[in-house]
Amino acid sequence: MQRKAYVPGVAALMAALLAGCTGGSGGGATADDSNPGEPGVVTEAAQPGKYRTLPEPCGAVGHKALDSLLPGIEEITDEEQRAKAYAGEPTLAYDTDRKVGCRWKVESAEATDHLFVDFERVVSYDSAVSDDSEAEQLFAQQVEAADLPEPVVSESGSAEDSRTGDPSASSGDSGASGEPPSGAGGTPSSSSSSSASASSSSSSSSSSSSAAPGAPLTEVQPRLLDDLGDEAFVDDALSSSGSTAKRRTVTVAFRTSNVMVTIEYAEQSATLGVVPDSEEMQDMARKLASQLADSMGG
Repeated sequence: MQRKAYVPGVAALMAALLAGCTGGSGGGATADDSNPGEPGVVTEAAQPGKYRTLPEPCGAVGHKALDSLLPGIEEITDEEQRAKAYAGEPTLAYDTDRKVGCRWKVESAEATDHLFVDFERVVSYDSAVSDDSEAEQLFAQQVEAADLPEPVVSESGSAEDSRTGDPSASSGDSGASGEPPSGAGGTPSSSSSSSASASSSSSSSSSSSSAAPGAPLTEVQPRLLDDLGDEAFVDDALSSSGSTAKRRTVTVAFRTSNVMVTIEYAEQSATLGVVPDSEEMQDMARKLASQLADSMGG
C-alpha cells in the first residue's frame, strides 16, 4: 500500500519538472527561429510606383497642340482626312498597361512634320527595389545613350560645344559649303549606332546651326532639363535623308515617378537649303511635354 502511494507522488513531481523544462526550451526555440540579431530577415517590400495605368496615347495630345506642331492639318480641306490626321496611328502594343505610343505625320506646303509620343510604365520585379528606383535606372541609361554634351563656357563668356570646342557653331558657321553638318537621329538607330563618336559630335554642332546669330549655344544644345517631371533632357539632331533637304529631330524625354515619356518631333523642309529652326522646335516639344506631365499629375 505504501509503494502505491509513493509512485503517484514521484510521477507528479517528474511531470512538473518535465513541464518546466519543456516550457523553457520552447521559448528558446521561438527566439532562435526569429533570428532577432540578423537584419534583413524580415524585409518590408518596396513601395509600388505612383502610376498603375497609362493614358491613351493618341488622345493625350489635344487638337490645339497638334495644330501648332503639325500646321499642315489646317491645310487639309477634306473633313474625313483631317479627322484621320488628328487621330494619329497607335503603335503596336502587347501590354497597354506597360507601354503605349502614337504617331502623326502631316505634310504642308512648307514642310513635312512628324510627331511621336511614347509612354512606358516601369514595374520592378524585385521586391527590394521600388518601381521608381527601377525607372530611375532605366532613364539614366536613356540619358547615357543620348550622349549629351557638357556645357563649357570660354574665357570670353561665349558657350562652346564641349565635344567640338568650336564657339563659331552658335553663329551658324557650319563650314565652307555653307551647309549644316549632317547628324544622327535623336534616338539610337542603325545609322547612329555605327559611329557613336561621330554622331554625338554632329548632333551637337547641328543642333545649333539654325540658332539666331549670337545666340548662346547652351540655349539650343542637347542638355538636361530641370523644370520637367522628376528628371528630363532634350536632344536635337539634324540629318539629310538622301537629298539636300534637312530633317531636324528634337527629342524631349522625362520621367515622373515610374513612368517615362518620350516625345520625338521632326520636321523636314519642303524647300532645299532651308533648315528647320532648332529653338522653335525645342520650344514646341517642351511645351507639349509640360502639358503631358501636367495631365498626368506629375
